[in-house]
Amino acid sequence: MENGGGSATRGELPLVFSAPRRGKPPQHWADLTATERREAVEGLGHRAFRARQLSAHYFAGLRTDPAEWTDLPAEVRDELASTFLPPLLTRARELTCDDGTTVKSLWRLHDGATVESVLMRYPDRATMCVSSQAGCGMACPFCATGQGGLQRNMSTAEIVEQVVDGARRLDRGEIAGGPGRVSNVVFMGMGEPMANYKAVVGAVRQLVTPNPDGLGMSARGITVSTVGLVPRIQQLATEGLPVTLAISLHAPDDELRDELVPVNTRWNVDEVVDAAWEYAKITKRRVSIEYILIKDINDQAHRADLLAKVLRRGNWGWVHVNLIPLNPTPGSKWTASRREDEEEFVRRLEKRGVPVTVRDTRGREIDGACGQLAAQVV
Repeated sequence: MENGGGSATRGELPLVFSAPRRGKPPQHWADLTATERREAVEGLGHRAFRARQLSAHYFAGLRTDPAEWTDLPAEVRDELASTFLPPLLTRARELTCDDGTTVKSLWRLHDGATVESVLMRYPDRATMCVSSQAGCGMACPFCATGQGGLQRNMSTAEIVEQVVDGARRLDRGEIAGGPGRVSNVVFMGMGEPMANYKAVVGAVRQLVTPNPDGLGMSARGITVSTVGLVPRIQQLATEGLPVTLAISLHAPDDELRDELVPVNTRWNVDEVVDAAWEYAKITKRRVSIEYILIKDINDQAHRADLLAKVLRRGNWGWVHVNLIPLNPTPGSKWTASRREDEEEFVRRLEKRGVPVTVRDTRGREIDGACGQLAAQVV
C-alpha cells in the first residue's frame, strides 16, 4: 500500500497499517475459488463434481454437518468435512436485545484471538455486521475497538463464516421473527477493512458469487467501510464489485480529523472525499459518509456548514450523510451530542440539500453498536 506499512505514533496509540504476523488459520472451503475447490477435491482422489456438491451444502444449504450430506457416499463425508471445513469460529458468548432480534456473538479464533459480529433483524431486512480484523490499528480515540490495538488480520473464510452462521440461524428460525435470510452485510465490525484488503475483497466475492459456488447475495446489499485509506478506495473501484462504500469521516476539517481519525495525517479530508467521489463515478453507487456526533467536539453548526461545503461534488446524488450519535464506551471522556445540537446539524445539512439521516443505535445495550465492539470475554 502506498504510504502504508509500519506505524506512526500519534496521541496515545500508534497508527498501524501492517498487521502482526501470527499463525494462519487452517485453509477452509470459503478461502478457495471454484477452480481451486475442484482441484483440491481431485487431489484427494475424488471426482471433480464432489466440489459442486460440497459447495451446494455449504453455501446454498448452509449445512456443515456431514451427516446431512446424504447425496454423498458416507465413506467420503468425514474426509471432505475434516479437510475443507475446519472449525474457524467458536462462539464464546452471546448477548441479545430488542426482543431477540439483535444478537451479538463473541467468537474465539483458532489462536485465541477474539472478534465480534452482530446480527440485526428489522421488519424488512436482516443485516450482519462483521469483523475483518481482530482489533484495529487505526487508533481512533472514541472507538473501543481502536483503543484495543491490532492483533491480526482475519482470513477470507473467517469473515465469510460470520455471515454463514447468521444465515444458518435465520434459515432455521433460531432468531426471533421466524425463518429468514441475510439480506445485507456491513463491514463495520472490528477492524479497518481496507487494511485487510485481499481477505475482505475475497470475502465479498464469496458473498456475491451465485449459488452453489457462493452465497448469491447482491453486491448492492454489501457495505465496505473505511476510515480513508485512499489507495485502497481507488483499488476497490476497479474490482467490478458495486458494493456501497462507507467513509468514516467524523470531521470536515483536517485539524480536528487529525485527532479523531489519525489516518487523516496520511490522507487528508480533501483526498479522502476526492477518492470517494471517484468511486461513486466509477461504480455508479452512492457513497455513505459516516459521521459520529460527539458533544461539543464535532457537532457545532459551523461544522455542518463546512461538511456540506467539503462534500460538494456535482449534484448531491453521489453521497448520503449518516449521522451516528456517539455510543458510550468504557472510560471515554466523550458523550453523544445534545438533541438540539443534533437537530440543528441535520437542519443545516438539509438546508444545503445534503441527503442526511440519523442512524438507529441498535445494540447499544449489549455494547454491539457502532464503536463499541471490544471482544471482551467477561
